[in-house]
Amino acid sequence: MKATSAAVLRKGTDEEEEEEEVCNVFDGEIDSQTQTTSSHDTKKGFFTSLLSMEEEEHENKEARKRARTTTISEEEEENGDTNRKKKPRAVVASDVTGSEPVNQQQRRLWVKDRSRAWWEERSRSDYPEEDFRRAFRMSKSTFELICNELNPAVAKEDTALRNAIPVRQRVAVCVWRLATGEPLRLVSKKFGLGISTCHKLVLEVCKAIKDVLMPKYLRWPDDDESLRNVRETFESVSGIRNVVGSMYTTHVPIIAPKISVAAYFNKRHTERNQKSSYSITIQAVVNPKGVFTDLCIGWPGSMSDDQVLEKSLLYQRANDGGLLKGLWVAGGAGHPLLDWVLVPYTQQNLTWTQHAFNEKMSEVQRVAKEAFGRWACLQKRTEVKLQDLPTILGACCVLHNICETREERMEAGLMVEVVDDEVLPENALRSVDAMKARDSISHNLLHHGLAGTSFL
Repeated sequence: MKATSAAVLRKGTDEEEEEEEVCNVFDGEIDSQTQTTSSHDTKKGFFTSLLSMEEEEHENKEARKRARTTTISEEEEENGDTNRKKKPRAVVASDVTGSEPVNQQQRRLWVKDRSRAWWEERSRSDYPEEDFRRAFRMSKSTFELICNELNPAVAKEDTALRNAIPVRQRVAVCVWRLATGEPLRLVSKKFGLGISTCHKLVLEVCKAIKDVLMPKYLRWPDDDESLRNVRETFESVSGIRNVVGSMYTTHVPIIAPKISVAAYFNKRHTERNQKSSYSITIQAVVNPKGVFTDLCIGWPGSMSDDQVLEKSLLYQRANDGGLLKGLWVAGGAGHPLLDWVLVPYTQQNLTWTQHAFNEKMSEVQRVAKEAFGRWACLQKRTEVKLQDLPTILGACCVLHNICETREERMEAGLMVEVVDDEVLPENALRSVDAMKARDSISHNLLHHGLAGTSFL
């Protein structure tokens, strides 16, 4: 009877250790040192009680085989509930008589039951197209395309304990999180997965998007035919020649970081919202279709648009003289006037010509601003760690490009309003030649009847 009590006690201890490990992973932190029973006396007593069992011979033999456990193997398991390490599993050695090992007792696993009805309904083939588009900001066909292209990078194999989460569900968790900007707690409820599992899936899929899809879908139009098409389309919209991109800088709200807090403090948002705001920046250039062609992500929110521009690789390449010679990137009021950056007039008491030019520039700027409206996570404060944000934000831009390339138009009601406060740079006019060129463009717009007339 002593042996029976020891076995029950050991079983209860295993269950308690397992629940504790689940809780640790549930909080998003995995202890580097797994807590195991290491007391020599305790282990010795456990073995002694098994070896002294006075029961039938086949039970005694079974107990000795469990007592002769010699090796422990650890393997990572994918849990539909939590992302945690698999508990050590005992491998039973053969009996001293040389007989083959018998089937070992299967370990009980604790898995919290969660409903996956929301996702199962939307993953059905007969689920309405419009409802799917409203939920994921893309059509079913585009979603399937993304799943197929990411399959080699995100697919996982089934383990001996459970089946891996399907690729479609992995991608859906990420896309829905980016599209709605909802907290991980709600993502967990929608997809019937643990919070830490959802967090891990979002990071894994976003990294795969950056590694696999970004080189294919986010490219600068560097060949002659592409540049000609971009220039002609922008000219048809605004009447301004040689424009190859529209540039806009937006701020993504974040939780106050633990270090360099002042660097991420957003003074403009704080004054407007009447509460402390922190952010990081995304500077983007888009083509006439709203497709991103250049990104600069991650500079602190205290920096102005012109400071972010000066830190970008685009600025370095353009100033070297090879990338944008004779071409324009249309910027906003927060950008400086450069030999390759065309910005609206910002002084007081504008002339009719200058105001008409600004109206045309606003049409070009609107294309870039609206490109940020598809993904709500770009305008909602996120709880993602600062070091992971560039990958996630870059993934949003790549997914946007895929949708725009496939002409996935957004409903007006689903577009997120993008609100940013432009601050005029201290040195807005940095090129005399650019000033003369802008005046000439303004004059030609009005002279040829291409300028707007709302001001007139």
